[in-house]
Amino acid sequence: QVQLVESGGGLVQAGGSLRLSCAVSISISILSRNAMGWYRQAPGKQRELVAAIISSGSPNYADSVKGRFTISRDWAKNTLNLQMNSLKPEDTAVYYCKVGLYGTDYWGKGTLVTVSS
Repeated sequence: QVQLVESGGGLVQAGGSLRLSCAVSISISILSRNAMGWYRQAPGKQRELVAAIISSGSPNYADSVKGRFTISRDWAKNTLNLQMNSLKPEDTAVYYCKVGLYGTDYWGKGTLVTVSS
């Protein structure tokens, strides 16, 4: 069983920045061979991939966030992070982190990001 707890969400004005963090209950070095990622779900919309990273490969980003968001792993703190810059109102959503282990996907409960215009 893997537990994930997201933090760092909040209310920010357009153009501002937030840093999301996902605390993982087991060593992320165990998970790193599988995809680890951030997703978001806006009101009335389906959940969508924001950014993902696998092993030592290059991160993948949704086109809508390329150049503004950066996904990273902190091995010492055992967290998966998402730095979000130049935020736009359309980035408003609940953000979730997801990891996979032995064929099972684990999700956090999410953190709300609200970007005001």
